[in-house]
Parts: sequence; C-alpha cells; structure tokens
Amino acid sequence: MATRPVTVRPVRSRSDLRAFVDLPYRLYRKYPAWTPPLRQDIRHALDPKKNAFFEHGAIYPFLACDASGAVVGRVAAIVNGMHLKTYGDGLGYFGFFETVEEYGVAEALLDAVGDRLREEGLTGVRGPANPSINDTCGLLVDGFEKEPGILMPYNPPYYLTFLERYGFRRAMTMWGYYVHKKYVKTGKLERGVAIVKRRNPGVTLRTLDMKRFDEDVQSIRDIYNDGWENNWGHVPMTENEFAQLARQMKQIVDPNLVYFVEDNGIPVGFSVSLPNINQLLRHVPDGRLFPFGVFQILIREKFGGITEIRTPILGVRKKYHGRGLDAMLNLAAIRNGPQHGYEASELSWVLDSNVRQRNALVAIGGVVDKEYAMLEKSL
Repeated sequence: MATRPVTVRPVRSRSDLRAFVDLPYRLYRKYPAWTPPLRQDIRHALDPKKNAFFEHGAIYPFLACDASGAVVGRVAAIVNGMHLKTYGDGLGYFGFFETVEEYGVAEALLDAVGDRLREEGLTGVRGPANPSINDTCGLLVDGFEKEPGILMPYNPPYYLTFLERYGFRRAMTMWGYYVHKKYVKTGKLERGVAIVKRRNPGVTLRTLDMKRFDEDVQSIRDIYNDGWENNWGHVPMTENEFAQLARQMKQIVDPNLVYFVEDNGIPVGFSVSLPNINQLLRHVPDGRLFPFGVFQILIREKFGGITEIRTPILGVRKKYHGRGLDAMLNLAAIRNGPQHGYEASELSWVLDSNVRQRNALVAIGGVVDKEYAMLEKSL
C-alpha cells in the first residue's frame, strides 16, 4: 500500500493529547473484536501527576500527521527506570503504538522512538508496553477474531509485519489459555492438591479480606516481587505503583476470586482473578463513561453482563517453588468461578518458558486462545 508523506512531532499541547487518545477509536471501527478502553485510563497512564510510573520512568509520546494535518499514527518512547536498575541492559521501551495500514507511517514513528531513546543513552528497545510490563503489554499475533480480556492488548494483524520489517525480533512468546466450565477436567488436579496438602499440613487457603485490604495488597506485592524475580522480563513494582494498581482494582475486584495460600497463617502465595469488565466496556464504543456510557454498563451488568474472569497473575514465594502450591490456587479459581456466576476463565498471559504452568493448564482442559509476543531490537 502506498504511503503518504508524514510528519512526526512530540505531544505538547492539550489538543495533541486529545488527538493521541482519540486515534484508536477511529482506527478500530472495522475491527469488531476490539474493546475500547476508557479514555480516562489512557490519560491517567500519560499523566506524571497521576501515574506512579513517572517516579522512576519517563514517557515521550509522539503523533504522526499527514500533509492535511490528520493524525495517522501514534507511539511513545519509554524509559523505565526500574527496568534499568534491575537489568542494567540499556533497554528502552516503545508503547501506545497505533498506525494506519501504511508501513511508512510505522517507520516514521519507530524512527522517532529510536532517536529519543538514543538521546537518553539507551542501546535497545523492547515492546510494546503501555508503559511497562506490569501494565497492558505485548503484541497480539494470533486470535484476532476474539475479544481481549481485561487489561489485555488488541491490535491489527499488520502490526507484526510492520515491526518485523523494521527489524524487531521476538524476545518472548506469551500465551492466553481459555477454560470453560463445560470442559474443565479437575480430577488429576484434585488428586495433586490432596497430595500437596498431606505433604504441607500447615498450608491453608483463604480469599481476599476486604476489611484488611491494604494488608493483603502488601502481601501480594511482597510475594510478587519475590516469586517473580527470576521470570523473564520481570520488573519489580514500587510501593506507590502497587498501591495505585490496588486502588484501581478495588473498584472491580470480587473478593471471592482472589486467593491466598498461607503456611501457618503467613501468606506465601496468591492468585488474582478479575471479572472481565471488557464484556461491558465493548458497549461503550467511544470510551466515555459520561453522559451515556455509565448507563450502558449499569444496565448490562444488572442483566448478567459479565460471565467470564481473567487470571492475570499468580505468584508463590521462591522458597515454596516446586511444592505444588500453585495447583491449590489454580483449583480454587476453577472451582469457585462458576459458583459465583462466571462460566469461563482466561488465564493470561503465560510465558512460553513456563512449561510447567502451560502443561498444567492443558491437563485441566485449557486451550490456547491467543498468542502474544514481546519484540526487541538494538538501536
């Protein structure tokens, strides 16, 4: 497809920011599976006064405009201070990437990212991340006909072609698994959990206690930063980042879907499943809650609008790895979801390198529903 001449410029004004936020709502009109995010969430992510990421990182958003001034693409160059502190590898990130189906537009945007990251002294770029691996991240590479789960990305198929043409290569593959109550097989898992309990008599399971929400959130953060330390790409979350995430999740969390494994009363593992509110948000196509969007959500929620959950994260302290506590958490989520009106669960994403978890999900009847990737190139 022929590419029109474009100009890439930094986002500087309020009108630039509006154009940056608005672009996906125009681009995705022909993609029925896309679920529009709330505009306020995108603005929040880009606001240094509201996003705790800016305590250690920086986001440099850009717009691509054609000769008429129409916005045809957007992207952000991202410096993640916690990533650099953890790895010292000179990697920056790109994110919030959207473009019309013209390679020249994508090329101009990615050139701007590379130039900005080189100015920061960085030597490589990874993405997409919006803005970090602890937020919505990854590129959808298979499963375009299916709606994304809560906090999962969606993009057109041609993004992968454009990024690979530019020189990006896959750094990691991630999988989304789907489990429906009609097809779930828990027999083997139940037998395994029974063995785990016999071998660990002090281990118990409980749900989130909303009366001590802050304490439980702190336990999740501590376990996450410890248990995930050796996982590919893991970046520890700061106390303020986690508190910010907890405030956001508190608005939608179902305490019956958040589990803790405790050893003699001490939390050593957890899993978090969230109601898939994307099943409601897809009925707010312009991404605005007011004046009409909130009524659409309330009406559909009243009539059972959410039937699925997504399990975005599960963690066990390192010293408890290999003891089967993750099996207890998986079984709890699978059993209790249908009891509270949820018919199916998406478990995503799972790293390609996490063979144990992938095999466990297949054993209980999980099927690969979507494929994602993180891409990388040198600068």
